[in-house]
Amino acid sequence: MNEGKRNFYVGIFVIITLLCTGYLFIVIGEFSLFFKDRYTVHGYFSSVSGLKKGAAVELAGVRVGHVSAISIDHRHLVAKVAFDIDTSLALSEDSIASIKTAGIIGEKYIEILPGGSDMMLAHGDEIENTESVLDIESLIRKFIFSSNDP
Repeated sequence: MNEGKRNFYVGIFVIITLLCTGYLFIVIGEFSLFFKDRYTVHGYFSSVSGLKKGAAVELAGVRVGHVSAISIDHRHLVAKVAFDIDTSLALSEDSIASIKTAGIIGEKYIEILPGGSDMMLAHGDEIENTESVLDIESLIRKFIFSSNDP
């Protein structure tokens, strides 16, 4: 095989490899948000310990969005979490957003429990019913120090 053919095949291999890598970034990563229509809703939590930007937002175990921003609300001194939800899903105004853990020591995600109201949330609205993350350390500390020693 001559030098020109070998360079041609190596170039084709490199191009195919780059295309496959780009495809994996789009499909596996959170780059899929460029291809889906989403709307943003906000929730206020007293603690978001362990929750990260990009974490999943699930409804009935199905991923319906992701956490797009986490910040401090300086007026109320609580954590403000913005999540992007697929437009194919309409959340009612009395939905509940809870921070859950995947497994015992897994990563945190937001679970949405649907409400029964006829009023739906729109872009920029706030989920008023929220449940913060369960702090295992404080529970263990309370259990250890609250035991009654004779």
